[in-house]
Amino acid sequence: MTRVAAVDCGTNSIRLLVADADPATGELVDLDRRMTIVRLGQGVDRTGRLAPEALQRTFAACREYAGIIKEHGAQRLRFVATSASRDAENRDEFVRGVLDILGVEPEVISGDQEAEFSFTGATKELAGRDHLAKPYLVVDIGGGSTEFVVGDDHVRAARSVDIGCVRMTERHLIRDGAVTDPPSEEQIAAMRADIDAALDLAGETVPLREARTLVGLAGSVTTVSAIAQELPEYDSAAIHHSRVSREKVREITDWLLRSTHAERAAVPSMHPGRVDVIGAGALVLLSIMERIGAEEVVVSEHDILDGIAWSVA
Repeated sequence: MTRVAAVDCGTNSIRLLVADADPATGELVDLDRRMTIVRLGQGVDRTGRLAPEALQRTFAACREYAGIIKEHGAQRLRFVATSASRDAENRDEFVRGVLDILGVEPEVISGDQEAEFSFTGATKELAGRDHLAKPYLVVDIGGGSTEFVVGDDHVRAARSVDIGCVRMTERHLIRDGAVTDPPSEEQIAAMRADIDAALDLAGETVPLREARTLVGLAGSVTTVSAIAQELPEYDSAAIHHSRVSREKVREITDWLLRSTHAERAAVPSMHPGRVDVIGAGALVLLSIMERIGAEEVVVSEHDILDGIAWSVA
């Protein structure tokens, strides 16, 4: 067993996994898995730069994670940064800060690399489940981008497109500096058109409709599952490998896009950092399901973070 640490720094959240990995058996045993909402991508779509306060929030989380990694004695660490830091003009400032705190340089990976890690993390443990037909379409709905990967045991095609939940919220649902509560029909229609155009783009590279099993990753998808199950609190064990029908996703998405901030915040399984962006994330998921004709989504708590850990092991 090799003790490894993996950090996934996305547009909305930064996450840590410390685990014991056994490549011979394919077993990954969690020692510590946590997530902090830092909104690193705050305003990037509009300004092209990482905001100073977003950097400070991210560096504070990195200092917390450094203590946890040291406490567990992880032998190897890999820090992967995704969409927001790919897009930012001042990403060197971000790189220097992480290096000072954690002693490793963040790898600002491409969308294709992001997709590869997501696929590995999501599907490695599905191999023995004969009732799940291949090929899989793994969809990772992040804050700034969404990754689409089709594969059987290995990736066949992948594409990253810019329709994450934060990016869609900032692009379509903000008026006068605040999130519209709730959004208008015109705002929702414009967001859906943007998502549909991005799905057209993804479909040029990835054979979306060939998929037999849709596997959904990341906070927007797991939160939809928690709402569908009416969980009294966020419960990873109940969410992992749960299945949500397209009709249920549509019902939840409709409610999220017509609810107020207070109503969404009152959902017991809702992370406070997702309250304003969950409607956009749910609409991305629903649009994908409608596009490929998926009757249900298999929800996975294992995603890019697990793929990064396996790459280290």
